[in-house]
Amino acid sequence: MSLGREITGDFKAAVRREWLVTNGIGGFASGTLAGMNTRRYHGLLFAALKPPLGRTMVLARLDEQVTLDGQVFELATNEWAGGTVSPHGYTLLESFELEGNVPVFSYALAGVLLQKRIWMAHGANSTYVTYSLARGRRPIHLSLTPMGGWRDYHGHNLGIRDRPAVQVVENGVRITPQADAGPYWLRTDQGEFDLAPTWYWNFYHRVEAYRGQDTHEDLFSPGCFSAELEPGDTLTFIVSLCQDAKPDGATAFRAERMRQRALLKRAELKDQPAWVEQLVLAADQFIVDRPSDEDPDGKSVIAGYHWFGDWGRDTMISLPGLTLSTGRADVAATVLRTFARYVDQGMLPNRFPDKQDASGPNVGEEPEYNTVDATLWYFNAIYLLDRHLAQDGSLAAGRQDLISDLYPTLADIVAWHLRGTRYGIKVDEQDGLLSAGEPGVQLTWMDAKVDDWVVTPRQGKAVEINALWYNALRVMVDLAQRLNKPDDAARWTDMAERVSASFQARFWYAQGGYLYDVVDDLGEGDTALRPNQLLAVSLPHSPLSTEQARALVDACAAALLTSHGLRSLEAHHPAYTGKYGGDRWSRDSAYHQGTVWGWLIGPFAEAHYKVYGDAEATRNFLRPFARHLSDHGLGTISEVFDGNAPHTPRGCIAQAWSVAEVLRVWLMLKNRG
Repeated sequence: MSLGREITGDFKAAVRREWLVTNGIGGFASGTLAGMNTRRYHGLLFAALKPPLGRTMVLARLDEQVTLDGQVFELATNEWAGGTVSPHGYTLLESFELEGNVPVFSYALAGVLLQKRIWMAHGANSTYVTYSLARGRRPIHLSLTPMGGWRDYHGHNLGIRDRPAVQVVENGVRITPQADAGPYWLRTDQGEFDLAPTWYWNFYHRVEAYRGQDTHEDLFSPGCFSAELEPGDTLTFIVSLCQDAKPDGATAFRAERMRQRALLKRAELKDQPAWVEQLVLAADQFIVDRPSDEDPDGKSVIAGYHWFGDWGRDTMISLPGLTLSTGRADVAATVLRTFARYVDQGMLPNRFPDKQDASGPNVGEEPEYNTVDATLWYFNAIYLLDRHLAQDGSLAAGRQDLISDLYPTLADIVAWHLRGTRYGIKVDEQDGLLSAGEPGVQLTWMDAKVDDWVVTPRQGKAVEINALWYNALRVMVDLAQRLNKPDDAARWTDMAERVSASFQARFWYAQGGYLYDVVDDLGEGDTALRPNQLLAVSLPHSPLSTEQARALVDACAAALLTSHGLRSLEAHHPAYTGKYGGDRWSRDSAYHQGTVWGWLIGPFAEAHYKVYGDAEATRNFLRPFARHLSDHGLGTISEVFDGNAPHTPRGCIAQAWSVAEVLRVWLMLKNRG
């Protein structure tokens, strides 16, 4: 990916495009193409103090200044309270590109080309920034002013007057921001550090203003690094929570590039376009460590950057695309075993809270069980991993061990759903369908809630929940047969056949030619045309006839399909909202009432392929995402888009299930048609 001055030199275009690098333990660095922080989540080091959560802003920015022949060039771009933008360093940015997942900024000034690269050490809370004098005949003087402030990554530093403790050390400075936090280190591999502790006041975050959040931030700088760079020289800056981290940029960069090349090799992307390779690297950004005393090698999935942690639902939906499509079945198995440890009363956790007090002992440890579908997606992820392992005979033993180990957990989950668990989640004895919900709670993926208002409660028998329930029972039949448990297989078969018959009778909306979205306790169906019904076709086991499947795919294509996913509600519905944005109330009221979701392109595309068998037509539904990779989150796929054209990207700049589903379906089709 390469962007030139037509983007980098256009202020509006440059500030809406954001880059992201991650470290595999929940930490990240991110910013805009212009270099201006527009969010509280922009910075050079957000450290995961208790991986993968406890995320804490350590360093917000690094303002650069180049002096050449007495002329000063400011490379930074900042916005201040009142809306003043100064300086305007983006005007010097000649180009931007991604080397794998490493952002490269090329600044052209007075005949000089200075290249900046940013990446993180995998598995460590360390960020590297290098400056290479790639073109020029004379030396330049480069000065770097780091600015930060230890805080929870959801907050802002405001009105702080106390200076952190600053100690000059070899090649840099050690900073202890407060008595119960830190320390962290700033170092360079050459030049000098001038100690000059200073607070900078009233940075302005324009995206937070748009989101109806507080907008101002105060940042602390310990001083300034400076060095003379000769043509061909490279200076390395590092910010790290590790005392022993060295500012050896060449070695660290080589290690990261080798790691990324290994990921691409493992994915075996023969004859695939470059944008698909980019998605493989994007997929890696979501896979993180979740160690515990019982499971030191545990792994999980970050749902989205910047503000999501690891969510059970998002993890299970995205796991096949993030891992099986990229040759990382071992990671998938580890994630599934990790989550098995958290099953409680037949439920997988919805999310692990990232508490405000990042130093607390329980950060990310007390899961919340308030979802009906995460558990059912767990069955699907296990089934797809099992099918994947079946293709490699050498993995037969590991495949059997996985099923033997997880089968008791799955059987216990089914038992809990039969007798009932939290929030009214229980199988209806009359028809075998799964009902869920209580007033004031939201249990499906359409889970927006503003204070006490549940926007889309969907209480009763939701269509995708019962498609997932039927699929789960069929998975249990398959696994029981594999484990030579004929009585179990017969019981699951009877249950599945009953669900299939009830699903046909209760959910098919003959007049519309599609499925009711929810059937309530009185048997009344919600005729709102939503994309949830697509799972009744796209999942491995479908309760529908071929004719029904084709009809609902056509209905969804006509009313919901866009270039970047599917609308969450048909545009003709009275509750439809075509633009997502504004304050919390405005955003959440639109979240599932017309907003386009990128991940839904996966179920739609797979369902379309199942009913029409046209691989090339299915690929065409995915190709627009190749162009999207150069917009919003660079090299990745956004969470949501406006329902109305031009379908502007919104929400998280990088969403796990968006990346996963595009990648999964594209690679599923690579040998077909």
